[in-house]
Amino acid sequence: MDRSPLLVDLALQGGGSHGAFTWGVLDRLLEESWLQIDGISGTSAGAMNAAVLADGYAAGGSEGARAALDRYWRAVADAARFSPFQRGPLDRMMGRWTLDNSPLFVGMDLMSRLFSPYDLNPGNINPLKKILDENIDFERLKGSPIRLFITATNVRTGRGRVFRNAEISADVLLASACLPTMFQAIEIDGEAYWDGGYSGNPTMTPLVRELSSDDTILIPINPVERPGTPRSAAEIMNRLNEVSFNSVLLKELRMIALLRKVADPGNSEGAEWAKMRIHMVPNRLMANLGYSSKLNAEWDFLSMLKAEGRKAGDEFLERFGDRLGIESTVDLDVLLEGV
Repeated sequence: MDRSPLLVDLALQGGGSHGAFTWGVLDRLLEESWLQIDGISGTSAGAMNAAVLADGYAAGGSEGARAALDRYWRAVADAARFSPFQRGPLDRMMGRWTLDNSPLFVGMDLMSRLFSPYDLNPGNINPLKKILDENIDFERLKGSPIRLFITATNVRTGRGRVFRNAEISADVLLASACLPTMFQAIEIDGEAYWDGGYSGNPTMTPLVRELSSDDTILIPINPVERPGTPRSAAEIMNRLNEVSFNSVLLKELRMIALLRKVADPGNSEGAEWAKMRIHMVPNRLMANLGYSSKLNAEWDFLSMLKAEGRKAGDEFLERFGDRLGIESTVDLDVLLEGV
């Protein structure tokens, strides 16, 4: 697509290895030189993608960002070869990506309901820390032209904290992805933090308050809607997490919709929220993937997710590319139904 440069910002959701879908979308968007990224808000896997992209961009522009993302996800897959969480032979034969039939995954899931990570992982070992340290230059990240907003949840207050470029470290990224049933809370500046998804997945506020761009491209991972009623314990817990992780984001989007209905939203922060144009990359894949596949980091799975992400990025650009910079392509008014 050939058009005048447009300043945009990105909002990246978290979701474990499902973040490889976001990798694919980003890989496709970075091919468009007219899209100039002002900043990125990311949580959990979205935080990892955001930091890797911004660091790679600082080193070598769009192509540097694409190469950095490729290296990062390959490192994740390489580390997963030694993971105890592997698909069973039948699931491999049937082409299913779930870990629901993996004895070790089932055992871990049961144990996590009885014991905390302080019992099961007293050394707080997380192989992702080494991957982050090896794939991100945090000093270079401080000066990246792409501004970052990484959310983690303060355990004591229950409120989200947004970390910016100069504050971001491997521990900050791990805090943003710290599921409390799997990992010990990450301590930063004397405070303990859990996954940012509980307080913002991702947080939209700094994109409105601190950036010049008026177009936000949201790349969703957690389905807002899922057909049917969950009945198994795993399905219920998965849906509960999805609803919880989407709730703050939906409230922020609802605020934008409400401000647009106001005849005069004012000329300060209300006006900034009201003029935001929101766009969403289509993602129909995640409704067909269960919770356990978020821990599946096989290269074949990640490659499939990346390919689907690139397809979704293509569809987004074909359907909505000419409307970016002009109007929102998400109908936010549906969020006001029943209010």
